[in-house]
Amino acid sequence: MKKSSVWICIVIFFIASQLHAQGAPDYGDLYYWAAHPDKEDPADRVPDQKLQNFQEESEVDVFFLHPTTHTKGSPNENWNGKLNDVALREKTNQGTILHQASIFNGAGRVFAPYYRQAHLKAYFTKKTDLAKAAFDLAYVDVKAAFEHFLANENNGRPIILASHSQGTTHMGRLMQEYFDKDPALRERLVAAYLIGMPVPKDSFDSIPLCATSEQTGCFCSWRTYKDGHLPKKYVTGDQIAVTNPLTWTTTGEKVSKTNNPGSVLAKFEKGFVLQLVGAQVNKGVLWVEKPQFPGSFLWISKNYHIADFNLFYLSVRENSILRKQTYLENRKLH
Repeated sequence: MKKSSVWICIVIFFIASQLHAQGAPDYGDLYYWAAHPDKEDPADRVPDQKLQNFQEESEVDVFFLHPTTHTKGSPNENWNGKLNDVALREKTNQGTILHQASIFNGAGRVFAPYYRQAHLKAYFTKKTDLAKAAFDLAYVDVKAAFEHFLANENNGRPIILASHSQGTTHMGRLMQEYFDKDPALRERLVAAYLIGMPVPKDSFDSIPLCATSEQTGCFCSWRTYKDGHLPKKYVTGDQIAVTNPLTWTTTGEKVSKTNNPGSVLAKFEKGFVLQLVGAQVNKGVLWVEKPQFPGSFLWISKNYHIADFNLFYLSVRENSILRKQTYLENRKLH
């Protein structure tokens, strides 16, 4: 048997064994949702009493895909996170669901599925076949969650898509498979926030990069680094989509931190830090000055990936509300 055939057999066996061992999630069960309008979860919270959770009265739904939280141990032991791993669920809930998914509770009802996410090292391993199988298995769950959401939860309502890191890996694929190919579904897209991964400007046949703060039916994207730094291991260049989350344009002017209405840091309940960083689009990434705050978890790094959403929490929240309002007003006119 050829070596390539052996690898194909190994990968097929891996996928089958993972499906059998872990079991595909039933998204009719709230247990498999990190955030859902019918349960109390961290996406319901707000970091400041001046903000409100408007999910109950909203006419819009948000479908959110969380980033990688499966980071411990060797991926050879478990290339995909287990859905019943209590520690992993809690890490997801108190990290990304609290600090990222909660951004959107002012704009719509938040749906965020747990899924059998690929291990972080799947992005870096030389075992590319096994990594691909891990990502494919994760996408099986993402697709199942989205189809359940459309069939049983959404009822034809407008949709905001939002994701970070690995979530964006899967969300891009989901948009190509569903929104690009279905004009009726595409008409319901308020906007997509595809954050933390290099997203080419031409990723989609029918969904453009947002050019203004009020545009709908489009996508936004950025990856955050210290000003002057370009990552060597990741794709950069003008072919990569970058939105400035302080102006919601794609031009390269430097925007002062005085235009940043509020960031949320590690301690969610401490509220906003005002005017923490400015932002500038440059060569496929978003540059910001080094964030200055007590106990900064970003002090020794030039890569601010973990804070892609946090640094612009209130700006993203306000923008998602604005795009929702614009979408609903335009729909009434037609």
